[in-house]
Amino acid sequence: METDIVEWKVRAIRGATTASGNTKEAIREAVSELLDALEARNTIDPTHIVSVTFSVTRDLDAMFPAAVARERSHWQDVPLLDVQQMHVQGSLERCIRVLIHLNVAENIAEPQFSIHHTYLRKAQHLRPDWSVAEV
Repeated sequence: METDIVEWKVRAIRGATTASGNTKEAIREAVSELLDALEARNTIDPTHIVSVTFSVTRDLDAMFPAAVARERSHWQDVPLLDVQQMHVQGSLERCIRVLIHLNVAENIAEPQFSIHHTYLRKAQHLRPDWSVAEV
């Protein structure tokens, strides 16, 4: 009798977007859109998330992106952290980045979990190879 062997591995998913302004509404909209896109493109079970780190550029201080994530269904117990992105002269303004670490069950007999990094809005220019075309 053959038994499928399942291994758990930690994987990372990256994403980024920009907010239209430094307001709670603009940040909430951008973070929600980014997390919606990441969840739609990846199989993310919030109970398998190890941690999520958000970074924002220094021109965004109206609210914490983690506060938006915490309001999502089943994200209340996810360890979340907000940090300020290092400022580099001429870098993209009003940018919100996210790094999600999650445990993924991988069946040795099947292909590796497919990760789809998601870059939206003006952040598409950061990683054109990972950007998502706007609808």
